[in-house]
Amino acid sequence: MRFTIPTPEMAPVAARPMLDAVHNQFGVVPNLFRLVAQSPAALEGLTGLSGALRKTLDAKTRERIAIAVAQANGCDYCLSAHSYIALNLAHLDAAEIALNRKGASSDPKAGVALRFALQVLETRGKVADADLATVRAAGFSDAEILDIVGHVALNVLTNFYNNVAKTEIDFPAVADADAA
Repeated sequence: MRFTIPTPEMAPVAARPMLDAVHNQFGVVPNLFRLVAQSPAALEGLTGLSGALRKTLDAKTRERIAIAVAQANGCDYCLSAHSYIALNLAHLDAAEIALNRKGASSDPKAGVALRFALQVLETRGKVADADLATVRAAGFSDAEILDIVGHVALNVLTNFYNNVAKTEIDFPAVADADAA
């Protein structure tokens, strides 16, 4: 274990209201949030960005992006968490989740969003004009394109926290090496 994962009661006082809000939203406080609570500033940034972006795109698209980015970044924690959320809350099926791990989707518009999200990740945001034209042609507005970029950034942030910490997975485990 690289980092101690504090209980919500052991977290810094400044982090506790944010952990309470996470608990109210999910019914539990996942290890990711408990880990990041060690830095109340980092937790505030994470929960603020997460909360704002939860209002954008639809839940299925958000989870598809999270799965594709977690797979690309080799983050077993996020891959496990978002596979669980996709299956149980966003109601994606196992076949769709397997496609999402490959940056694809059975839904053509979602597939374009995933390919664009992975282009953003792979090029560090230096996407080609053709990439923007493709995502616009699929029906995404400029605001939605910015939201896709925001979701990529949010997921890179959580992937990096979990990869650095090797956070203990508190969801049904899925490994990036598992056959997708």
